[in-house]
Amino acid sequence: MAGVVLLAMAPGQEWVDALLGIWEAGDAAAPIDPRTPTAHRDALTRALLATAVVEDDGERRALDGGRSTADGDALVMATSGTSGDPKAVVLTHEALAVAARITAAGARSDDGSTWLACLPLHHMGGFGVVSRAVLTGAGLVVQPGVDPDAIDAVRDVVTHTSLVPAALDRVEVSSFEAVLLGGSAIPADRPANCIATYGMTESAGGVVYDGRPLDGVEVRAADDGELLLRSPTLLRCYRDGRVPLDAAGWYSTGDLGLVEPDGTVVVLGRADDVVVTGGEKVWPGPVEDRLRRHPGVADVAVVGRPHPRWGQAVTAVVVPVDRLHPPPLDELRELVRQELPAFAAPHELEVVEQLPRTSLGKVGRAHLRRTPPRR
Repeated sequence: MAGVVLLAMAPGQEWVDALLGIWEAGDAAAPIDPRTPTAHRDALTRALLATAVVEDDGERRALDGGRSTADGDALVMATSGTSGDPKAVVLTHEALAVAARITAAGARSDDGSTWLACLPLHHMGGFGVVSRAVLTGAGLVVQPGVDPDAIDAVRDVVTHTSLVPAALDRVEVSSFEAVLLGGSAIPADRPANCIATYGMTESAGGVVYDGRPLDGVEVRAADDGELLLRSPTLLRCYRDGRVPLDAAGWYSTGDLGLVEPDGTVVVLGRADDVVVTGGEKVWPGPVEDRLRRHPGVADVAVVGRPHPRWGQAVTAVVVPVDRLHPPPLDELRELVRQELPAFAAPHELEVVEQLPRTSLGKVGRAHLRRTPPRR
């Protein structure tokens, strides 16, 4: 009986070998962080309905309470999505094979390329590097994290990689033929060899590169502005049996955006991230892009705070370069007003030591919205 095998090993070639062993046995792999606390691992085991686990010793141990998988299931990836509710995405071998093929083409990678996997393998961004290399016959180097020195040591070997935008401040990327960027806001002034990707775990990772859907991928905007996605890389279902696709196979992404006449996809942001102030909608991304240009801003996120008159006030949550001398609100407002409507300029400023971020560098906006400002 095929089941779900937790892959709870440290990143490395042994991890790749264990993944291939799980697939050869007919099971689906469920990568998890080997450092995760016991209580959280137990919760993941229940959510994934896992039947076995493989840890650093390479031994396979049976687990109680698991459930079998369908023929063809290859991957069960745990994701909290954007709502915080745990989900377990089920992807088939066919979906992963298509994803490997079209993303390799989008990154101009072939069997002579060598991919560097340095993002967490229990997230789609990191796992996708491994599956892309394995399924297309490309070379593969796996490292346990984004370490500039370790990357320098293999720079003459690797040709492609996947990073989060925050890593661009630490890693020299000019030697790569292509770098896939995803996981958080992607800077418009990124290096020429860096490709902005859009996708999610449910689509087996990024399927829109630099605004253009990859081969076989369709994107359209619903009447309310939500982006809908249809792709041969989409999930079969969630592990609890729910199928989040409509009768025509479209997946509701929860992102707002538009598709321009030439087919370019423009992602404005999560529907629940939009700040509605005085009846006007403000998307955080464009405002944050402008605020980052201020020399006194090290990091920034834009959220809406309750306001008695406007409904929400556009609020800049700023990590300053100099804690004792944060950038003045009026300077930040002027910076935004130079390029965006006046209502998009921040009305309030909150200074923090750091922003909550996921392991992939995404800003924890839900946490920011829940956290009352410190006065």
